[in-house]
Amino acid sequence: MTEIKLHNTLKRRKEVFEPIDPKNVRMYVCGPTVYDRAHIGNARPVVVFDVLYRLLREVYGADQVTYVRNFTDVDDKINTRAAESGRSIGEITAETTQWYLDDMGALGAMEPNHMPRATQYIDEMITMIEKLIADGYAYAHEGHVLFRVRKYDNYGKLSGRSVDDMIAGARVEVASYKEDPMDFVLWKPSDADQPGWDSPWGLGRPGWHIECSAMADELLWKRPLEAGVLSEAALAAPHVIDIHGGGNDLMFPHHENEVAQSCCANTSSNFANYWLHNEMLQVEGKKMSKSLGNFFTVRDLLEQGVLGPVIRFVFLSTHYRKPMDWTAKKTREAKQTLDHFVGLTAGVKPGNVDQEVLDALADDLNTSKAITRLRKLAKEGEAAALRASCEFLGIDLSLVDSGWVGNENSIELDYWCDKLSAARDNAMETKDFSEVDRIKSVLVDAGVEVRMSKAGVELLPAAGFDASKLEGLL
Repeated sequence: MTEIKLHNTLKRRKEVFEPIDPKNVRMYVCGPTVYDRAHIGNARPVVVFDVLYRLLREVYGADQVTYVRNFTDVDDKINTRAAESGRSIGEITAETTQWYLDDMGALGAMEPNHMPRATQYIDEMITMIEKLIADGYAYAHEGHVLFRVRKYDNYGKLSGRSVDDMIAGARVEVASYKEDPMDFVLWKPSDADQPGWDSPWGLGRPGWHIECSAMADELLWKRPLEAGVLSEAALAAPHVIDIHGGGNDLMFPHHENEVAQSCCANTSSNFANYWLHNEMLQVEGKKMSKSLGNFFTVRDLLEQGVLGPVIRFVFLSTHYRKPMDWTAKKTREAKQTLDHFVGLTAGVKPGNVDQEVLDALADDLNTSKAITRLRKLAKEGEAAALRASCEFLGIDLSLVDSGWVGNENSIELDYWCDKLSAARDNAMETKDFSEVDRIKSVLVDAGVEVRMSKAGVELLPAAGFDASKLEGLL
């Protein structure tokens, strides 16, 4: 069996993944708040954990993996959108939920086994909150229920911060209903214009964090327990799941709060054995922001003609734990690469997934290395393995309308960029730059502008680019 290694945020290191029960691998990933279209930053964790889901299914069996990703459909942002638009909350959340599924499907993302909506699990949240109050971990005041952060000794272990440091370095709400500024809301009161449910503390609605704890526990512990499908190993680790994931912006406070309330409500020492967090996304080297004019949604890209497989390919070209920079250049290069793949695999049936691709993913989801291997398969003419490996990565070549006819002008400059980069790295060690000079000379003669800097190597085809002249580099 393929050995999977994952970087565990909780342990600050890469570890061999050992599921509690190999026949029942359980993963929870935080999903969207459904009030608008998903922007491309929202899409990155979807693609990352879709790859992990595919890998787990490959290694443990499709029927042995349960993946849960939630929809937050009760939130103040949704309330604001409803008030601004004059539409009902239910109408908005139903529409935006379907938008999300359509857009993520266009990126090749498989749907998880369960996609619970927060409003479907209010009773479970209330039950969990009642248990926290009964055990002294939470308190009710002025229609609110709050979690006593200082009551939980391990608070901050996941994010690696002390409570005092969190207070000093973050904006925390000071309110009359709080015993301590760090205490977070489990339940809050609703007025006549806000969605609300009856509770022991009056008409109200849940805080953000409690929904994930309640839904993960219900779908990945209680229901499997009732169905009698948990192994002895799983029963010996009650209320603990294998993997919890999300963007690193959720590590604090959302995931930290999930751990605290889940462990205290269930009297468990842990909530998830492995925590995975993807890094954030930038656009052309800058943080995505509406004020900078570089904010766009997945739907914006699709309507501009950027294909779903192209978007996915760009995402996979950067390791999930590294910041990703979305650029127009990367988009063009990804389309060019996929056009080339389509031409090579036309009429070819998928073979077996390439072992090196599988090994790259098993090494902490090294999709960047897997993409490099795809390019090598293309160069070596391994069309059947290339097609199968693309499919395994969720890249549907049948959706790429390429128009590629196999002529030399469709050559991929990113391959030669990698070749020149490797030659330069070697030259820095050996002090022999003859190979670097040779490659540059051939590229320039072929009509390629070569840019080399500390940041890396960039190749740009100039007017009169003649790919046939690059045969000298083969």
